[in-house]
Amino acid sequence: MIMHNKDLHIEICGDDKEIAIVKLTRPAKRNALSDGLILAIRDAFDSMPSTVRAAVIDGEGDHFCAGLDLSELTERDAGQGLHHSRMWHAALERVQYGPVPVIAALHGAVVGGGLELASACHIRVADESTFYALPEGSRGIFVGGGGAVRIPRLIGAARMTDMMLTGRVYNAADGERIGLAQYLVSTGTASEKALELAKRVAQNAPLTNYALMHALPRIAEQPADQGFFTEAMMAAIAQSAPEAKQRVRDFLEGKAGTKVKKA
Repeated sequence: MIMHNKDLHIEICGDDKEIAIVKLTRPAKRNALSDGLILAIRDAFDSMPSTVRAAVIDGEGDHFCAGLDLSELTERDAGQGLHHSRMWHAALERVQYGPVPVIAALHGAVVGGGLELASACHIRVADESTFYALPEGSRGIFVGGGGAVRIPRLIGAARMTDMMLTGRVYNAADGERIGLAQYLVSTGTASEKALELAKRVAQNAPLTNYALMHALPRIAEQPADQGFFTEAMMAAIAQSAPEAKQRVRDFLEGKAGTKVKKA
């Protein structure tokens, strides 16, 4: 199953149609994010087929995403700018808090809005060509796609401040070291690794994946006593699911594999 518009290509694959590959298709513009592309990403996650249990976001060509398409940067008053930013927030919210876990396959430029998009994903795989930057500071603008919330949670506010004040660029190895990616692979293999991880994630019980996507980030932000209560509620709900009960029975009866897969 393949869906395509001029900016976004979506392929549903796997034996059970359980993987969605969502690919930015503006290579001539280094996959820069237009409003149309942001809305297409939102719509892709809003209309994900029910068979899909994990997704990969990738970019066609040499770059994942070089950020905002500056040709679309128009003069707006404060109210218009506020609503425009909130539109991006709503779209990327569907990536982070949508129906399935999302793995980003990073390569080349992961810059500005591209880093905001990557930070909305749950797992980030970077190849050795990847570099990260937040050039908004030098352009007299500020991040507006959720980066001020998500990126400090990955690398800390001080590092993000440095990137925006000085224009600092992180290469792939240093990006993985500070937390911008969880995996670092050889150039040209990020898509392959991301797909491998997506297939593994798709094998999990859906309610467990939901808890990791929706509950865990909120627990991390709660005071400890609230976090413990939320955890207990989510644990009780997850283990009550019929699939979870069957998996536990299979494990106790020796029917399930127990070997831990290597990263």
